[in-house]
Amino acid sequence: MLKPRVRLPLAEETRDLALFTLAIDSKLRACDSTKLRVRGTAHGEHVSSRAIVMPQKAQHPVQFEITEQAQTVLEAWMHQGHLRSEDFLFPTRLHSSDHLSTRQYAWIVKAWVTSIGLDPTMYGTHTLRRTKASVIYRRIKDMRAARLLLGHTKLESIVKYLGIEVDSDCK
Repeated sequence: MLKPRVRLPLAEETRDLALFTLAIDSKLRACDSTKLRVRGTAHGEHVSSRAIVMPQKAQHPVQFEITEQAQTVLEAWMHQGHLRSEDFLFPTRLHSSDHLSTRQYAWIVKAWVTSIGLDPTMYGTHTLRRTKASVIYRRIKDMRAARLLLGHTKLESIVKYLGIEVDSDCK
């Protein structure tokens, strides 16, 4: 699922690359990613290395790191889009809303997936949410770390969410 990081810069789609890299870094649900404001990720013209958001579904704030690659592309997008502190990070071009809708976001992800030759029925916005936690889990085999990254409260939900096979003595 990381191939768009290569293809999107070639297509000069700064907004899409910013959306993609932030989705991977933040591990936020689509409804939360689309509602991010510039002030939630940046101070002035510079994107922070960390951000804290209050997700719609969770009852507590979630903090996430923003990698240098994501910071660079987000700064380029903010500059290109003439975005101010109070603006949504991903404004829509439609007049019915101030920010991308989750449906628009899903269409964008479907276009990315299709453009790299993958089956769009197998990947979506939630795939982006799971990516970083899945990669980290495969490296360190720590369910608690994956649970914290995704903001889940129960270890059992991480097992199901990431499709992890667990020995009975590890539950």
